[in-house]
Amino acid sequence: MGMAKEHFVLVHGEGHGAWCWFKLRWLLEGSGYRVTCIDLAGGGVDPTDPNTVRSFKQYDKPLMDLISTLPEGEKVILVGHGAGGLSVIHAMHEFVDRISQAFFVAATMLPFGFQTDEDKKDGLPTLPENEIELTLGAAADDPPTTVALRLEFQRDRLSQQSPEEESVLASMLMRPWPAAAISTASFEGDDERLNRVKRIFIKAERDHMLNPEQQDSMIKKWPPSEVLVIDTDHSPFFSAPEQLFNLIAKSL
Repeated sequence: MGMAKEHFVLVHGEGHGAWCWFKLRWLLEGSGYRVTCIDLAGGGVDPTDPNTVRSFKQYDKPLMDLISTLPEGEKVILVGHGAGGLSVIHAMHEFVDRISQAFFVAATMLPFGFQTDEDKKDGLPTLPENEIELTLGAAADDPPTTVALRLEFQRDRLSQQSPEEESVLASMLMRPWPAAAISTASFEGDDERLNRVKRIFIKAERDHMLNPEQQDSMIKKWPPSEVLVIDTDHSPFFSAPEQLFNLIAKSL
């Protein structure tokens, strides 16, 4: 018997869910790879109300649970998009020996999450107040529990180059994301350990969500094994799925 093909675990970014990967999943499975797409807490069809997700650990639990139940000796390839990069880093800290490679698709790539304001400047989208809807916390001075992109700004921010029908689909499936949980993601550990995992950054050149300057800054501060460039918006899984698939497949 030949070796079983690699197992990919695809991790969505803020406001998205497992659904956003449908084209990439189809392409990967068509080439014989195993693919698992997960919903983080409050994302996709996960039943959790995102307003109740207060810590990154809670937000990320579905990914941690999945990796912890892998058969002994099995390794996965993680692919994170947007804030999903933080989930990938979290998994690298917790399960370094179960991850063979990590891809960051226009994703937040900070070795210890958000430790400083500088980290947040690099790794969090800066969205003008008129483009977002906040759900405020329990008390007046609490930070917002969730943030959502207003409908009329979603296409320009996330998928201005994608087929319009995909933007429509996304607008029907997007959910508010647990802002406080994501912005307080921070991890402890050491670089050495993390560097045992091969990291590949896929930079989206026309990204209006995590802009190219932010992506460059993270790449410069923590250089990955490889930087690949895709001339797309923030959602290459919609706007250039074959190209995204080819970049990933060639880097295995």
